Amino acid sequence: MSLLTRRWLVLVSLGIAAFGQTPAQQVKGQPESVGLSSARLKRIAAVVQASVDRGEIAGAVTLVARHGQVIWLQANGKQDRENAKPMQTDSIFRICSMTKPIVTLGAMMLYEEGKFQLEDPISKYIPEFADAKVLVAPKDGKPYTVPATQPITVRNLLTHTSGITYNWDPVLGSFYKEANVASGLLPFDGTIGENVKRLARLPLLFNPGERWNYGLNIDVLGYLIEVVSGKPLDQFLKERIFDPLGMQDTFFFVPQDKVDRLATAYTWYEGKGLSRFPDTPITEGTFSYSADYPVRGPKKLFSGGAGLCSTASDYARFCQLMLNQGRLGKAQLISRKSVELMTHDQLGPKFPDQAFGLGFGIDGVKTPLHELGSPGQYSWGGFFYTGFTIDPKEDMITVFMAQLHPGSPDTMGEFHKLAYAALESQ
Repeated sequence: MSLLTRRWLVLVSLGIAAFGQTPAQQVKGQPESVGLSSARLKRIAAVVQASVDRGEIAGAVTLVARHGQVIWLQANGKQDRENAKPMQTDSIFRICSMTKPIVTLGAMMLYEEGKFQLEDPISKYIPEFADAKVLVAPKDGKPYTVPATQPITVRNLLTHTSGITYNWDPVLGSFYKEANVASGLLPFDGTIGENVKRLARLPLLFNPGERWNYGLNIDVLGYLIEVVSGKPLDQFLKERIFDPLGMQDTFFFVPQDKVDRLATAYTWYEGKGLSRFPDTPITEGTFSYSADYPVRGPKKLFSGGAGLCSTASDYARFCQLMLNQGRLGKAQLISRKSVELMTHDQLGPKFPDQAFGLGFGIDGVKTPLHELGSPGQYSWGGFFYTGFTIDPKEDMITVFMAQLHPGSPDTMGEFHKLAYAALESQ
């Protein structure tokens, strides 16, 4: 065994030990011990704080881990600007679409148990999806539907190629609004099963497999988990993922004793700057969203595509599981072969400009990298300005958490770039 291989194995074993402890005991390593520059990492705090000072964001938490060790965890700005409450490293954030990779993991765990096959029609488990129709909207004349050329499969859901879309879609958005289909970003008086069954009655945007289109696919997948596991989605995720990984601060609805840690959401508009999110929902065309859904309302919808709240440290534990090929400490949740499948481009040459696995976008495998990083790194983000990257080549994780929408500062991209700029030459 080479010296380099022995060194890598030691670092991995140390990393598993560090992440295997409870979050409160999490060991923070020294940057230089894992090949990162302390001086360069400090630039992250300066850039995030400058964004706070310019009034682009109220605050953020940033995290960098390498070789299994958290070596940067920083809070900047305010969790609640109006009440002068500082951002904390354990502040809780609405992670919205960062829910999707976690729910995908849950589904793949059940796939490994033989509960379904990837090519199974979803109607086998959710009969309401039988006889799916596709909307045809001619330039002249009234829209009509035709039978879909093939059924929606589980794989279509996992890869966003089902023909299901989101409430803001210019073609089907009005259908979703009229049918009261929930996006997961508003209090909703119904369960995920009730919501998915409403969705199943609506036409598709295109025939399954024809295109890639971001949509409510993982909400349907979340209901599939309920059907095949026999458990509510929140219970399944807690028992099978959150508890084994020590993710103690990840929930669909934030418990009352932790609500004071939920970061305030803000809006940013040209000419108005940064403002506290209003008490009433914001409506943009056929799409409405709020910031109060984690703490108010019926609390019955476990949105598989958008509903979770979490902390930077909790989400890093999920990321580390993926980076460790399905294991964290003593918890082996999924096989390394399933991780390989999830992080391998599933779209193929039919989609030359889009690389997507099962639950993750994949960078630098079909098109050039546009920023610092590694080909094959996988990532995703959330509606309220959160994001993560998992880089197998560098054995590194970055997590960024803020709470802003609308608004589009460059802070998250700058953070990611600066984390990579801290890598030292070998």
